Amino acid sequence: MSKKHPIISVTGSSGAGTTTIKNTFDQIFRREGIKSVAIEGDAFHRYDRAEMKAELARRTEAGDHTFSHFSIDANELATLEDVFRTYGETGMGRTRHYVHDDREAEIWGTPPGTFSEWSDFQPNSDLLFYEGLHGAVKTDELDIARYADLKIGVVPVINLEWIQKIHRDKASRGYSTEAVTDVILRRMHAYVHVICPQFTQTDINFQRVPVVDTSNPFIARWIPTHDESLVVIRFRNPRGIDFPYLTSMIHGSWMSRANSIVIPGPRLDLAVQLILTPIILRMFNDSKRA
Repeated sequence: MSKKHPIISVTGSSGAGTTTIKNTFDQIFRREGIKSVAIEGDAFHRYDRAEMKAELARRTEAGDHTFSHFSIDANELATLEDVFRTYGETGMGRTRHYVHDDREAEIWGTPPGTFSEWSDFQPNSDLLFYEGLHGAVKTDELDIARYADLKIGVVPVINLEWIQKIHRDKASRGYSTEAVTDVILRRMHAYVHVICPQFTQTDINFQRVPVVDTSNPFIARWIPTHDESLVVIRFRNPRGIDFPYLTSMIHGSWMSRANSIVIPGPRLDLAVQLILTPIILRMFNDSKRA
């Protein structure tokens, strides 16, 4: 952790909704005049698309049916840890971009499924913002979590997470339901052993809970809307959190535990703004004083 060069890490699995939270952070950064440098978890995959396909085939042939992008050894997590450490010490670092589609290929000048070249961060940033799968990993060999000053978990209940992933991958990537199901099954081991443990490291978790039937996510025709959801917000350390203020400002909210507040789904953006703006400003002001 670094007061002078703070790091915010937003962590969630594929289809969890981390991009929605990132968009709210971007609004806060623009409004408050905070210059952030952003990195994506996909940039730290070990393999490009063709290499990953070949590695998956090799692992499957060898009897390993658990290898996926969620796995530790499918990613350059030591490199990510070094980026966090270096930024905390110097305010600098480097990243690259994983190109997902033709639109991004036009921007980055490299084909879909490949990486752009590594490049240095722009100097004089106020903070580093990470969004991806592994922003709070802690193992015997790695401790990425220790370098992040604010760790956010985005964790919808798992059936909703699967519905969101199935619909996204079918719409944007042309996958069949069967193909997405195979991916979910292959990722389950790492989901349990790599993804879930991170949410004990996070400072704040946002968990969307649908209030409609999601009992069979593999046949769901629609993604439950925010109007059809509640969001449970859990604080690892509730000290200093003004819960009476939050429940008065967020209509329809209530406290479910001493460290948790439940809000209506449509008020997620408001809640994120109310909760995170003062935290971000405190980090920003502390970094300037440091």
